[in-house]
Amino acid sequence: QVQLVESGGGLVQPGGSLRLSCAASGRTFGGYTVGWFRQAPGKEREFVAAIRWSAGSTYYADSVTGRFTISRDNAKNTVYLQMNSLKFDDTAVYYCATGPTGTSYYSRPEYLYWGQGTQVTVSS
Repeated sequence: QVQLVESGGGLVQPGGSLRLSCAASGRTFGGYTVGWFRQAPGKEREFVAAIRWSAGSTYYADSVTGRFTISRDNAKNTVYLQMNSLKFDDTAVYYCATGPTGTSYYSRPEYLYWGQGTQVTVSS
């Protein structure tokens, strides 16, 4: 069993930055993919970014490429999502998830464990 805890959400102005953290307990992320998803009001939960823990390979949704960066800290068993140049459309609850996704890192059903989410609000 893996427990995931997200942190770092908040209120930010357009153009601002936030860094989200996802800390795991119960097991390490080794061998798994760690993904970030987000869900805005009235919309489906969508893929944002993912990192393969062992290889360090990273993947991004087109909407965040060039603005968001996913990274990991092996010693802390933590994954980060650095979000820069935030836009109104980035407002959502952001969820961390992990699992042995294989090639389907963008697919929600591939992830076994989910955090509770952290709210990110971009507003002037």
